[in-house]
Amino acid sequence: MNTLCALVVLATVAAVYGAPAPAESDAQAVIVSQTSDVQPDGSFNYAYESANGIKVEDQGSIKSIKVPKLDDTGRQVGEEEVQVSVQTGSFQYTAPDGQVYTLRYVADENGFQPQADHLPVAPSV
Repeated sequence: MNTLCALVVLATVAAVYGAPAPAESDAQAVIVSQTSDVQPDGSFNYAYESANGIKVEDQGSIKSIKVPKLDDTGRQVGEEEVQVSVQTGSFQYTAPDGQVYTLRYVADENGFQPQADHLPVAPSV
């Protein structure tokens, strides 16, 4: 009987120590690395990584572009120069099923333009 009890206790201890550690909650994830640089001209870059595998990188700058200048009726009467923000970056995270997702993007005067393997692609026109 003592041998059986000892075996049960040893099996229980082995099972507990052999079990994987519980996943850390995303709410408790800490930042493990972080950089940030902001310049007087409006350009910037930053990056960070958290303990749960989230990674983010972003760079931005201001650029000048020419756009149509319109009169009160909506007719084009020339061009004017405006400043726009341009950002490029990426982020990565691990989904609950273990799949790692990465998305890269550009955001400029043409809008937000994401690229990722998991995003649907519009058919060619």
